[in-house]
Amino acid sequence: MIEVIHDIEKQKFYAVIDDLESHLEYVKVNNVLNLIHTYVPNALRGKGIASKIVKVALTYAEENNLKIIPSCSYVAAYIQRHKEYEELLVL
Repeated sequence: MIEVIHDIEKQKFYAVIDDLESHLEYVKVNNVLNLIHTYVPNALRGKGIASKIVKVALTYAEENNLKIIPSCSYVAAYIQRHKEYEELLVL
């Protein structure tokens, strides 16, 4: 199981697996999270880690009545595949 940690101070959601960090960075302004960058080391790609981190971030936004801007192309593609999160988008 992948444990995703939210570091509010550093504005990122991350997971450490085999001493390697995967993360989703964001910038929060008022009630909006601008999800700007997703990173997974090459050795860990293809294992669903980025997907899990993005899901945790979107659930956090949903539970805290926040909107999102998917500046990261991976996040934008994730939302296209998971339409239930479209309501979080800033219009």
